[in-house]
Amino acid sequence: MKSFRDKRRDNRPPAKGRTEHARPQPETVPVRPQARQQRHETKPDDRSDPKPAPRILARREGILPTERLPVILEVAPNQDYALLDSGAGEKLEQYGPYRIVRPEGQAIWQKALPARDWDRADAIFTGDTDEEGIGRWRFPKVPLGETWPMKHDGIDYLGRFTSFRHVGVFPEQASHWDHMASLIAAANRPVKVLNLFGYTGLASLVAARAGAEVTHVDASKKAVGWARENQEMAGLGSKPIRWIVDDAVKFAEREERRGSRYDIILFDPPAYGRGPKGEVWQLFEDLPGLTDLCRAILTPKPLTVVLTAYSIRASFFAIHALMRDTFASMGGTVESGELIIREQSAGRALSTSLFSRWVA
Repeated sequence: MKSFRDKRRDNRPPAKGRTEHARPQPETVPVRPQARQQRHETKPDDRSDPKPAPRILARREGILPTERLPVILEVAPNQDYALLDSGAGEKLEQYGPYRIVRPEGQAIWQKALPARDWDRADAIFTGDTDEEGIGRWRFPKVPLGETWPMKHDGIDYLGRFTSFRHVGVFPEQASHWDHMASLIAAANRPVKVLNLFGYTGLASLVAARAGAEVTHVDASKKAVGWARENQEMAGLGSKPIRWIVDDAVKFAEREERRGSRYDIILFDPPAYGRGPKGEVWQLFEDLPGLTDLCRAILTPKPLTVVLTAYSIRASFFAIHALMRDTFASMGGTVESGELIIREQSAGRALSTSLFSRWVA
């Protein structure tokens, strides 16, 4: 799917959105640290792939995983990122050295900080704020370049001013990244991670730093290019990351046929999107099949599967039930809820997305 992450709203509009994102690709040789020259971005090549029949889904028999809900995963302000204030349909954030104002439809309360604090912003997103509408950035102080240096937990990367209000990172995902890194460290064995709809690669870099072999898939060639820049920026160029530009579903289908298996799978699909060859993704129609595929390409001793859903009008109970049904008979626990960012000014919680994850 062509990554629509750049076109995604930060709030949840009608079932539409988040996709320039369905990002994936063909067969490549896994990269080892000593074989850096083999790391490359692959491109879709369906010439040797017979068109698969539609995936037939049936409810699985067996005991459902235990459940834990609601789970609220919270990101608090820190030196790298902070939600300074929010209200009146906007949010004021600190990304490294820059103070940024962006639209936020869910901030229906009133701002806590005085106007003078908001007026100190370095960048303000203006213009068309529709889900797929292109806006622009205004720089009240001095013109800023497209990128600027940022950090997450000691990992250097580049923030970016995109035309769809996003800045190249979704800090609320840090809770998932920390959980994944702890599982990798505790495994005491080689771990393979698949990051579908991987965007600009922070999750992939966290996994690689923790010691995993990573496959990063995104349909947007530009997003994968940004992710590769971030790998070099972070000083993780020798880590085994396979960068792939392809449709997420097609890639997962090929991995199933090839017998490729993963210990951890992250998938962060858009509500709507198109792949590099015009493939159409509709979350409610296509998510069950992709979730089933994710189960099919797990190793015999998997660690976790993490689903995050942005920009949809739904309850986390919907994806929670899907994940429990999909992982029936596998044991473990499905925990579901929301990702939130805790505001610095008044301590209010801004919800950014729904999630559900199966943990072995």
